[in-house]
Amino acid sequence: MGIQRIGLIGMGQMGKGIAEVCALSGYDLIVHDSNSETLSTSKAQISTDLKKLEKKNKIELGKIDRVLDRITLAQTFSEFSSCDLIIEAATENEQIKKQIFLELKQILKKNAILATNTSSISVTRLASSTDKPENFMGLHFMNPVPLMNLVELVRGIATSDETYQKLEEFVLRLGKSSSVSEDFPAFIVNRVLMPMINEAIYSLYEGVGNVENIDRSMRLGANHPMGPLELADFIGLDTCLSIMNVLHEGLGDTKYRPCPLLVKYVEAGWLGRKTSKGFYDYSRSPALPTR
Repeated sequence: MGIQRIGLIGMGQMGKGIAEVCALSGYDLIVHDSNSETLSTSKAQISTDLKKLEKKNKIELGKIDRVLDRITLAQTFSEFSSCDLIIEAATENEQIKKQIFLELKQILKKNAILATNTSSISVTRLASSTDKPENFMGLHFMNPVPLMNLVELVRGIATSDETYQKLEEFVLRLGKSSSVSEDFPAFIVNRVLMPMINEAIYSLYEGVGNVENIDRSMRLGANHPMGPLELADFIGLDTCLSIMNVLHEGLGDTKYRPCPLLVKYVEAGWLGRKTSKGFYDYSRSPALPTR
């Protein structure tokens, strides 16, 4: 039998997006977040996003309530016992993710598939925290999930062909395309993207250009829809730093060293849009550069 019911752990920006596209595709979901407030407000936030799609005629009128009815909030992991697929979309921290997988060991049914939405951490290493690494795989969605068409499929060293095939079919049912990446630090998209963002931050740090000019140069000179510093704010500077640390530690090359300015911003709590301040100050309209 294929995937029918999905469990989702983590209802931050990525988790809410994954829940939205899964529910729109007809899947029943059970969702959990360790932060009770984040969990309790998640359906309302998804409803707001769906209403925007409805206004743009991207979904049919009257469908929103049916989509939201497919999403059940779970206070504990025990409610995942009936799920065919559990997707972990917790913060990009290896120890937090491993602890989640350890707690799920006694709960999951026999042939359940466990997938991680990690954007950089070794899938093989994460799978070692489970008792069935053959049923474990990387399923890396792009942000924002409802708008981005790609999902990276990342097999661990023990991932079975059956697990891969089921997740490949799952991605197709979501109406998305997949690319296959080997289990190397940051996979494909972030292996290319994050060093570019880091270099843009170095350009700011070294005075090559200011925020406005660096972003304008890449938008107009390289035809990027969003400048690299604006994109970093959108992704989250803490996430950017985490991925650069994985690249630097995993590949051992100084070209992946995180820019000291990125480190300083994260230490200051300037994480981008989610804290209203990063390379831009979002408490103002329009947002203004902070440097």
